[in-house]
Amino acid sequence: MKRYGQLIGLKPEHYEMYKAYHARVWPEVLDTIRKCNIRNYSIFHHHGLLFAYFEYHGSDYAADMARMASDPKTQEWWAIMNPIQSPLPTRVEGDWWAAMEEVFHTE
Repeated sequence: MKRYGQLIGLKPEHYEMYKAYHARVWPEVLDTIRKCNIRNYSIFHHHGLLFAYFEYHGSDYAADMARMASDPKTQEWWAIMNPIQSPLPTRVEGDWWAAMEEVFHTE
């Protein structure tokens, strides 16, 4: 299992919409997340920034992310979410969310 942290901006005027959608995430999207080996997925908000945390339990992250990206219902969800997000300028080119380095963990 590998832990991931990601960061992205959220346009302030869309905060309530974002919360409302995530209070009722479409079952097909949740199913795809699970099928792509993602567990313990959380998104936090703080002053216009979204922090995502999840645990990846698969063996081929790139293949699972490609599988997720090719899912039609996930594409529909992203078509709603992407315009209200603001990717960070420091993210790796080609990434939507900025990956974060884990510098500490304890259990």
